[in-house]
Amino acid sequence: MYVEIGKSWHKVFHEKAGDISARAVLLRRGPTIERLEKPSRLDRARMLGYKAKQGVVVVRIKVSSGGMRRKRPTSGRRPKHLGVLRMKSDEPVQGVAERRVREKFPNLKLLGSYIFYKDGKHKWFECILIDPLNPSISSDYNYRRVLGLN
Repeated sequence: MYVEIGKSWHKVFHEKAGDISARAVLLRRGPTIERLEKPSRLDRARMLGYKAKQGVVVVRIKVSSGGMRRKRPTSGRRPKHLGVLRMKSDEPVQGVAERRVREKFPNLKLLGSYIFYKDGKHKWFECILIDPLNPSISSDYNYRRVLGLN
């Protein structure tokens, strides 16, 4: 079943089918970090360890993609040596998204993240988090193994 869900998501992404255009407008207007009731891509979330139970949180985050910006120097030098263009970050965009989510929710542990949508300016990721102090998480064998409690 999850394979079919993944295939339908690939079809939506590559053909821009369905209501993805209308959903993209809502994503751009929406908040940067948003807590969700359930994941949008259930197949990817299950691969990362998502279960529909208390203590499991799904968060969607918007990160701007593209190169870094650097202030242009005022003194004279040739344009090639200004050091303004082609500035790249050492950290990938998904790593930036995960770091920002960990900073926003310091009491939760990040299981993983996956890309949800991208356009010319932003990339949206969905992150799976768990609450290690929740009784339903601390009693689950699989999550205990992830947390290192066994």
